[in-house]
Formats: sequence, structure tokens, C-alpha cells
Amino acid sequence: MNRCKEAEGGQRAALTGEDLERISRLARRPLKEEELYAFSVRLCDNEIDRDWERFSPETLKGLAPLFVGKSGIFDHQWSARGQAARIYKTELIREPGRLTRAGDPYCWLKGCAYMVRTQGNRDLIAEIEGGIKKEVSVGCAVERAVCSVCGQPWGEGSCDHRKGERYDGRLCYATLEGAKDAYEFSFVAVPAQPLAGVVKSAGGWRELAAQVPGGARELEELEKEAQLGRQYLERLRGELVRQAVLADGQLEEAVIRSAAGKLSHRELEALTASFARRAGERYPLKTQLRYGEQAAQPREGDRAFLV
Repeated sequence: MNRCKEAEGGQRAALTGEDLERISRLARRPLKEEELYAFSVRLCDNEIDRDWERFSPETLKGLAPLFVGKSGIFDHQWSARGQAARIYKTELIREPGRLTRAGDPYCWLKGCAYMVRTQGNRDLIAEIEGGIKKEVSVGCAVERAVCSVCGQPWGEGSCDHRKGERYDGRLCYATLEGAKDAYEFSFVAVPAQPLAGVVKSAGGWRELAAQVPGGARELEELEKEAQLGRQYLERLRGELVRQAVLADGQLEEAVIRSAAGKLSHRELEALTASFARRAGERYPLKTQLRYGEQAAQPREGDRAFLV
């Protein structure tokens, strides 16, 4: 299953001795730093893209070594004439505190590429430095695409869900699993993955937000709201576990907690309410004071004290 996934493409990279050694393994002869131009690219990430697809973190991890040694070309035209760069190192970058639309921690695959400085690629280097050549796309192969709604291979067998649609509040998208091969990365005009491409700086979203009036403040508010949302979900998961154990003493807490981590907030609320009703039936509340019952008659021995 072949896929082309675009992103945004670099930050000029300073070469270390280890980098030069890695590059020399790919070259016919050892190359000096002054002969090279190096830059980094955001190859792909685990966010849901414009095609309503996403790479799983495990797939990104599997693709990392497969991209080492692969060429940088243009518009996926597989011709030696268009070869412009080569990836010599990759790294899986994780951004703590940031979640994808799918609800898991955000991460992306960084590729470090090099070019040999020549008269022919001088203009390309200038375009990369000037931000003209920026967006990139990767060509790779995966084993399967899994539907987010039913967990089946997307579009096959019993799966008749449509990507981008919602089913009982759940967004349908395909998760690309099982890295098989990596072919190349290309400079393109419009990427499927909005963030893929030449890395401009390490600032990420905060740097982008700072370029918009009031953006930094708005981003800070959004992060606070996201934190409150995560705290609410965590409390909701804990309440689901508590009610489930009360409703059915045979359920293992670890199993319920694991299952709760995969549910949406609506599913958590619905299951918590259901288990709460069952727990109420199992342990009904009994009042200590009773009203409307006939008053007890005094015993004969107590009549002497009645006035």
C-alpha cells in the first residue's frame, strides 16, 4: 500500500563530526563541511491530514531507518535528473503536552538531508534559504490502513465507513500501520500534511503564534483549556473504573482502566452512567428515617408515664 504524504520543509543544520561521518558512508569519498549544504525536514507526523489519514507513532518509528539514504526530488518524479539531496539521519521527535486530533501525544519524523554545493544547485539552496522551496512530501509504503471507527481494514470487508464523516460522534479516519518501505521525499507545492516540510526553527507552534497579533495569548488560553479537558477526561476515566467495579465485582480494575483510555468523552459518560445504574441496583440506598408508617403503640409498662 503506497502513500505520498506531504508536509512543510529547512532549518539550516550545522554539521558535526558524526554528521560528516554519516554522510561519508553515503558518498564515494569523504566530503568536507565546506563542500556541503545541510538542512532538516519535517517528513511526516501522526496528525490527521487532509486525506483523513494519519501515521501511527509505531509506523513513524518504523519509517525512520528506512528513510536514511533516500533521495530528495521534485513532485515525486522518479528520475535521476531530479535528485537534489539525500537524507543521512532521521529522528523521531516527541512534543510533550501536545495531543493530536486522534487524542494521542503528537510526534513527527525529522530528516536531516545534505546537498553537495555545485554551480547547478546554487539557486535551489537560495530558494530553500529564502523559504520558497519549503513544503515536502514523502513517498512510502505501509502494510494497511485501519478504520478509526470499526478497527477493520479501511474500505474492505465489513467496513463501509467514509473518511471525514462522524459516526456517533467519532471521526472516521484511516491509521496507516506497518512501515514497509520508504522511497523518497519531494519538494511540492501543496502538502497533504500541513506541517511537513523544511524545518524553519525549533519554535514550533509558539513561533507561528507569535507572528499573529494576539496569537501567543490565544495559544496560551487554548493550552489551558486543553489541560482542563485532559483533567476532566482523567477524572471521568477514574469514575468509570469505580462504578464498573461496584457494578460487577468480577471485573478487573486494570482491564477497565485500559479500556477507558481508548474511549471518547461521550462513550465514557454513557458507560459511567450505565455502570452507576447497575451499581445502584446492586447496592440500593436505604434511608434511616421512615415517614408515613404507623406509630408504635406504647407498651403497658410505659403507660404510667403518659400525661
